[in-house]
Amino acid sequence: MERKLGISVYVENATVEENINYIQLAASYGFKRIFTCLISANGKSIDETIKEFKILTSCANKHNMEVIADIDHTVFEKYGASIHDLSFFKELGLSGIRLDMGFSGLEESIMSCNPYEIKIELNMSNGTKYVDNILSYRPNSENIIGCHNFYPRLYTGLSLNHFLMCSKQFKELGIRTAAFVNSKSASFGPWPVSEGLCTLEMHRNLPIDVQTKHLYASGLIDDVIIANAFASEEELKKISRLNKNMLQFNIQFVSNATELDKKIVLEETHFNRGDVSEYVIRSTQSRVKYKGHEFPAYNIVDIKKGDIIIDSSLYGRYAGELQVALKDMKNTGKTNIVGKVVPEEIFLLDYIEPWSKFSFIEER
Repeated sequence: MERKLGISVYVENATVEENINYIQLAASYGFKRIFTCLISANGKSIDETIKEFKILTSCANKHNMEVIADIDHTVFEKYGASIHDLSFFKELGLSGIRLDMGFSGLEESIMSCNPYEIKIELNMSNGTKYVDNILSYRPNSENIIGCHNFYPRLYTGLSLNHFLMCSKQFKELGIRTAAFVNSKSASFGPWPVSEGLCTLEMHRNLPIDVQTKHLYASGLIDDVIIANAFASEEELKKISRLNKNMLQFNIQFVSNATELDKKIVLEETHFNRGDVSEYVIRSTQSRVKYKGHEFPAYNIVDIKKGDIIIDSSLYGRYAGELQVALKDMKNTGKTNIVGKVVPEEIFLLDYIEPWSKFSFIEER
């Protein structure tokens, strides 16, 4: 299943031209999804709102981007739609509707069988048996997808444990999942309060690429959407270049790291051994490839979690083996600390499992 990146646009808080420019910029970096909100689109007349939405969806569709709008019961009433007739949303150019507040289960199943193949996106953040109830009504499961909430007020985002529980509930049912990340360059979302906009509270002050890496590393989220507008071009570029299927750690080398050690870190294929240690992630192929090479001892200091270490020739058969420290440890006097994972990404080491592949990028 292809993992997609998305942006958010809000007709009530930006001009049509600003939103069009943002859509085109995101499309140029390979973004495939757009989240928008019909619930908050109250500042303009119905006709004006419809006109602007159609301009935006037309632009998005031209760039092969799907648009999913947040709705609730009031939107059905306001625009004359019903669970039996989703033609209004088709005419608006939408690929899907996200149900911020759900119905009883039967209604969602009826909507999923619409003739326009409009996706019915469910709120993933509540942790109830809501989705199981819908599935008991035999919906068209091809049209059922899920997306978490976002939280504009400080300290109201989901806890990690709750996020994982809710996400597993959907993922184990084979439902496509999505969650939101926060742009530090953006200034608004759909609501007046805007103290960052993300699904997980722990993400609120993290760099956008670290938030995105975390969602992918969980193995539970397919699509990552920037919740607030407008993300900077640098942010769009940064997350568009991430490997969606393998953790890449930003690292810093020590000043006297050797060229061979740098080559091992940056160019070799790394995977954690299956017989895992609680102290280190072990990438052992380099000791085989570079057997017989000299690995002089040069930075033998005590080891901290996140340190990238390569055994020196003093360790005999282990010389050249790369490890990443998962705990603070005493150095035996035979191991070089050649670099370290940047501090904000150290928590991602906990997502490396047996046989997980990973790589490193030098932070400049």
